[in-house]
Amino acid sequence: MNNLCADIGYKSINHYGEQLCGDHVDIVPQGDDSTVIVLADGLGSGVKASILSTLTSKIISTMMAEGISLEECVSTIAATLPICSVRGVAYSTFTIIHLINNEVAELIQYDNPHVIMFRDNENFDYPKSEMNIDGKKVYKSEISLKEGDIFVAMSDGCPHAGIGIAYNFGWNRDDIIEFLAPLTVNDFTSKTLATILIDEVNRLYGEQPGDDATACVVKIRKRAPMNLLFGPPSNRDDANRMMSLFFSKEGKHIVCGGTTSSIAAKFLHKTVKTSLKFESADVPPIAEIEGVDLVTEGVITINKVLEYAKDYLKDNESYTHWGYKRDGASLICRLLFEEATDINFFVGRAVNPAHQNPNLPINFNIKMNLVEDLSKCLMQMGKKIKVSYF
Repeated sequence: MNNLCADIGYKSINHYGEQLCGDHVDIVPQGDDSTVIVLADGLGSGVKASILSTLTSKIISTMMAEGISLEECVSTIAATLPICSVRGVAYSTFTIIHLINNEVAELIQYDNPHVIMFRDNENFDYPKSEMNIDGKKVYKSEISLKEGDIFVAMSDGCPHAGIGIAYNFGWNRDDIIEFLAPLTVNDFTSKTLATILIDEVNRLYGEQPGDDATACVVKIRKRAPMNLLFGPPSNRDDANRMMSLFFSKEGKHIVCGGTTSSIAAKFLHKTVKTSLKFESADVPPIAEIEGVDLVTEGVITINKVLEYAKDYLKDNESYTHWGYKRDGASLICRLLFEEATDINFFVGRAVNPAHQNPNLPINFNIKMNLVEDLSKCLMQMGKKIKVSYF
């Protein structure tokens, strides 16, 4: 087993005037280190296209989850989807990226723009073999994975961007590669890369997309553990055990909460250096403890992180805030969303009476709910989560 994992993120925009997107992405984990990613593009736009692309991606991912071979899945879909009598094309095209033990990527591509791959920050021309399945031309590739490999799957709404507006014949593949190449040098997450690409597609369409457009990015990276301590234990006698377990873990350490940071500092025989500088009006200042990577306030800061996490899973519009700011919530977001792959929460069950006031403007229904909701969001981002209560 290697130490690699996959960071997967995608973003879509709808055809102008449509409520539903005709593209659909399905991500199905297979055990710890294998994943099936399907991007399907239904014919046309709107409700019919949405239903067709959803069916396509669900059928493929479900069959593969049952261990049915890729060829059989493709054969079933290719044989099942009807050809439009008017347009003469299949109702839904698809791209499958099958990651096997995070060592090998199998690509199966049917009528979608071919996946763009970057290796060592340069476009990588991977081999493709042409298959004929039930009279349909399907391309298959098998690629041994390396750290830093990036795959960009797209629906045809991306290369069609700007037709008759910014470009006569759309935003061709070479233009897209040229646009993305400088971004691969940075430590952007897959979701952020997909967001930047789709935002540019939307701009080229004059913010009135002539087609649904989706980008799904898969980034191969090394595992990076992260540890977050939040709240003192319900039993004071457990403090040393909690701190000992927390600081013995590999990876970076984040401490959240005033009382919690005092306990951590005492355990480390260090002092808490507080700051009165507000980097953001709605997030309390951070502090410092020697030997701890980040020290923040507790509930207000974590509530803000949860707010950003929910947005990240939707449109990622808040990236311009948490991606660059220096407040506690933004710093936690960068560590959890961008850097971490495996996150260990150490949560104290001690009740802070101040958080039980129903008149407070934020739902402080105890930190347990915040941790539970944040854990769910992080799992949807593809993170491995372990929560320990004290």
